[in-house]
Formats: sequence, C-alpha cells, structure tokens
Amino acid sequence: MCRREDVMRVPWLICGLAILLAPATASAQSPVWPQHTVRLITPLGPGSGMDASARVFAERLSAKWGQPVVVENRQGADGILAVQSFLSDRDNHSLMFAFAGLLSINPLIHGDKLPYDVRDVVPVASAIDSTLALTVSDTLKLGTLADFVKAAKERPGQLNWAATTGLPLYVVAALQKSAGIDITQIAYRDFSPAFQDFATGRVQLLATGITLLLPQVQSGRGKFLMVTNSARSPLAPEVPTPAEAGFPELSFNGVNGIYGWRGMPESLKARIAADVREIANDPAVAERLKPTGSTMRPGNAAEFAAAIEEQRAKVAAVAEAVATKPK
Repeated sequence: MCRREDVMRVPWLICGLAILLAPATASAQSPVWPQHTVRLITPLGPGSGMDASARVFAERLSAKWGQPVVVENRQGADGILAVQSFLSDRDNHSLMFAFAGLLSINPLIHGDKLPYDVRDVVPVASAIDSTLALTVSDTLKLGTLADFVKAAKERPGQLNWAATTGLPLYVVAALQKSAGIDITQIAYRDFSPAFQDFATGRVQLLATGITLLLPQVQSGRGKFLMVTNSARSPLAPEVPTPAEAGFPELSFNGVNGIYGWRGMPESLKARIAADVREIANDPAVAERLKPTGSTMRPGNAAEFAAAIEEQRAKVAAVAEAVATKPK
C-alpha cells in the first residue's frame, strides 16, 4: 500500500530524473563534433599549391573546431591513393581536400577499373580555384592564342605540346577540337624534362599550373597565352581569360574543396561549408594563398557538386570528340 508521503515524492523523483537525463538525451540527438583529431587528406605532395591551401584551411578549421586538423599527403595515381586512404575510415573525422577530378575525370579515365565508388565521395564545400595556364615558347615569337592557332594551322602536326595529368590535358584537347588544329603531344612520366625541352624549343606549348609556368615566363623562355579560369589570376593579372582571348569554350575552372563520406549528416556538411566560407572570405587568407595561384571559391555542398558536374560535362564532351576523331 502506497503511503501519502511516497505519492507526494513521485513528481519530484520524475523531475530529478528528467534533469539528469536531459544532457544525455541532447548529446545523443546532437553529438559534439569533432570529438578528436580530424584527418584532412590531400592527393598532391608537400609544397604543392593544394598542400599549401589545405594547410591554411586546416589551421583555421582547427581553431574553430577546437581539435587538431592534420593534413596528410597521399599523392599519386590520379588521387586514387588519397581516396582509398580516406575511405578506409568511413568516418566523419576523415575528410579530403582535393580537386574535382576525383569525380569529374577519374571515372572517364579508369572506367570500370576505378577502385572506388564515386557515390562514397561526397562534395561538402568548395574552397579554392587553382589556376591553370597555357604558355607558348619564345622560339615561336607569338603574342596571342590566336597567333598560336594560326601558326599551328600553317604547320599541321609540327608543333609539340605537353601537359601535366588531369585537367590540363583536356584543356589542350579542347583547344585542338575548338580551333581545328593538329599539334603533337609529347608525354612525360616526370614533367621536369618538359621544361628543358620547352627552353630548347622542342616543345612549343605547355599547359599546367600557373606557378610552374611563371619561371618560364619570367626568364623570357615563354609567354602566357591565357589562364583557363573564368577570372584573371592575381599572380599574372595581365594574362587574359579564355573569353578575353577569343576562346570562351576553353574556360575550365580548377575547383578544389572538401569531401566527406557518403554517411555524413547533412547538418554536418552545412556546418563545415559555413566554416569554410567564413575562412575563404577572410582577405588575409586570400593574400596568404596568392603565391600558390589559388583564388577563393567558397561554396556549399550543392554549389561544389554543381561545379564538379560542369567540369565533368565539359571533359566528357572533349573526351568523346577525341575518341571519335578520324585517324
């Protein structure tokens, strides 16, 4: 039989239990993140522009999140090694800072042999655009991209070009398709000899990151024809964009950003994107990354995914045109 004082005590017991359980319930519904060190994996090596950008963002994100954000370099194999390392965790504490090519180019190059499911690599936030450029050898004494096209038409198959892997290859392929020119690719396993051949005039056109091309231009061995981005580069503000050079169809933005895995909650994606946007909008960050040739491109998951799809569609169209070109 219940005594009256026991009945009176029940509401107080329930209230006390509710107070004790409230923090645990709230924690279960909205777990604190990050709970420990965050891995930020990048597919290029130490000293690269992407590595420098990843480290600046890691430093700022660590300050915001209250946990270390550690950059890990897993370079090689078109970024595949980085993706495999990233997917070995399948955890919200492993992120990638990488180029769009993981989703826009690799499936085209590797097809069914691509050793990861692109659905497992999810765009979270765009952060920067890397700047690519075309440079012509001074041995040709040309001033513009239109001049180069004219020279190539006058000497079909006689002018040589080289490009680093990934997007630069498709930029030159797009140039050939658009301008209707026939120029010969010289392939290099290691790209360093390409610069030597460029200096001697064996290679007349180079396509790669702007920071790699600057020494060629500054030494007088080459001249910039255009950047491939839709906006001019602060590293070479006098160099035209594709539209300004008369070839708007050659606009390829080298978008880079943060990826998460397929199971990342939408709320966490939104939080990371908001933090990346705040960092990217800081003029001090833009100034710090200026020597790398990077320009700020903050965007949420949807915006990053849209930029990747735009690049994929352009690259696919070029690849199809090259594949169907008469031999």
